[in-house]
Amino acid sequence: MHSSVAPVRSALRAAIGFSVHSGWAALVGLALGKNQPQVLVRTRAELVKTFTYKFRQPFHTAEIMQLDEARVFISDMEDEAERLAQAAIQSIQLELQKKGYELAQYALILASAKPLPSLDRILASHALIHTADGELFRDALAHAAEKCNLARFTVKQRELVDTACKTLRLTPTTLAARLAALGKPIGPPWAQDEKFASLAAWLALTTKVQSKTD
Repeated sequence: MHSSVAPVRSALRAAIGFSVHSGWAALVGLALGKNQPQVLVRTRAELVKTFTYKFRQPFHTAEIMQLDEARVFISDMEDEAERLAQAAIQSIQLELQKKGYELAQYALILASAKPLPSLDRILASHALIHTADGELFRDALAHAAEKCNLARFTVKQRELVDTACKTLRLTPTTLAARLAALGKPIGPPWAQDEKFASLAAWLALTTKVQSKTD
């Protein structure tokens, strides 16, 4: 796979964390200086061209379609989300490259759901439809990041804080304070999405990366 951005071998290593919702994601890029995290970039990526319920909730929309029509619609939404995700990541790559950093890793916060079944079974279950909407956009970001040659790191959302406390050797109270302070230089928005995305990126920079087959 090839990225449109040539790697900068002498650059400092950076990672980007994703906190994903239906139709959009919070993206935070970090680097470590003397083992201390520094926010390099913070943005929101919209993963649908038209930010309406129809496209932000693709499986909900497909629920009332015939199966063949639903399959085409979902495929189109997957392609669109991946294209938009790749454009957002490449823009960040260029921005960081100008600052002397190489965006080398991505960190994706996962839901705790089991693997999804076939489309017909998803559309027959309202609970699975909710899950599938989120997974479509997570998958789009993951595929786009890998097209940009970024190494993969994933962590389940329910395990994120505990994993971080153990890995970084911080108490939950200290970790919360560090995350709050991390966003002060760049100002709002710095809510849970940005904190979790930055924490995932921080973990990626301090943990052995996973292979694409993990």
